[in-house]
Amino acid sequence: MTETRQPPYHPLYFLAALGAGGLTVTFFLYFMFLVPHPETPVVTADHLLSLWASGPDWVRPLILLGVGGMLTMAVMHIRLLIWNLIRYRRWRRSTDLAQIEARNKDVAFMAIPLTLTMTINVLFAVGAATIPGLWGIAEYLFPGVLVVLIALGAMALNMYGRYLARVMVTGSFDFIGNANLGQMMPIFAFAMIAVAFAAPGAMSENQIINAIGLFFAIFFLSLSALLGLIKLVVGVNAMFRHGLTASASPSLWILIPILTLSGITLVRMIMGLKHGFDLAVSEPALFVLTSVILSLEILFGLLGYFVMRRLGYFRDYLHGDQYSPGAYSLICPGVAFFVFGWFWIMFGLVGNGLVTPLTPVFFVLMLPLVIVQWKSLETLLRLNRRLLRRRQPQVVT
Repeated sequence: MTETRQPPYHPLYFLAALGAGGLTVTFFLYFMFLVPHPETPVVTADHLLSLWASGPDWVRPLILLGVGGMLTMAVMHIRLLIWNLIRYRRWRRSTDLAQIEARNKDVAFMAIPLTLTMTINVLFAVGAATIPGLWGIAEYLFPGVLVVLIALGAMALNMYGRYLARVMVTGSFDFIGNANLGQMMPIFAFAMIAVAFAAPGAMSENQIINAIGLFFAIFFLSLSALLGLIKLVVGVNAMFRHGLTASASPSLWILIPILTLSGITLVRMIMGLKHGFDLAVSEPALFVLTSVILSLEILFGLLGYFVMRRLGYFRDYLHGDQYSPGAYSLICPGVAFFVFGWFWIMFGLVGNGLVTPLTPVFFVLMLPLVIVQWKSLETLLRLNRRLLRRRQPQVVT
């Protein structure tokens, strides 16, 4: 009747490491936006040490909480990344890839460059917040970061290029089996690579490094936007024709992290052009940009929630007897909404003088973001217990 064994490995387990990496960044953002750092584009360990020494007594536990949460999530990210890389290598040796390709499920392999690029963001956040004096040598690190990102970008282009060429030559796309937005995983990966390139493009004081970062950010963001439009039309058309299965319903939320990454890339590009090419930045334009993106995220968030609730996804895959690594795709939308909520508050509202930091209104606006962050953390830990730590029952026929 039943057999107790662990669910089989699937590349979507990389989303567990991705979620932990995203949560690492959420803890860093508290420091990024609440600790003053006028002389550097990001908060550093030196700022935190200064605040620890000269700040009020009540701020020290908060610093410990933030650093502790960030390091805990970073360690989890690295551990899950190594676990996935080992399991993936074994899985590739024993899996019939032709069967996976026949159903166009090999697009899930794009979770690998997606997660590896997140690792760059995790290392950047942890290094900036914990290593004193690191920003003093940042300009020497940026070229190496660009080289690594170019390698990851080439890897992602090669993986997706082979997939796209096969589908176009054979005409083998399975519209019924892909009546969801899961095919937007490559768009997610390209948007992640774009936002990573935009970091040195926005922060470097060397105009050449600045320009290289901005160019590749524009390249991958343009690719993400073009492919995203195509895949969105194809996916929505397939869903309207064939319906959406419960197991694939979280794919509706994939647009939230894509929108967040695209929005952050645009903001970083604007800031990079400001100090690298003397662009005059309009604060009201940033309010409009961040408001449009946040509005779309809320709309897709509500749509996905009502659809998943109607299909019983939360009941079955979070609390019930259904086990799927695709459930990890619930983490990134929460992380993404939290991150872009900060960008909307700080660049859209605070930047235009509409809200003052650390006032009651500011904390009221922060409250839903904090709730989403901790709900995402709770969901990640729950899924880890269900899918990684326990041996689950599966019905065998």
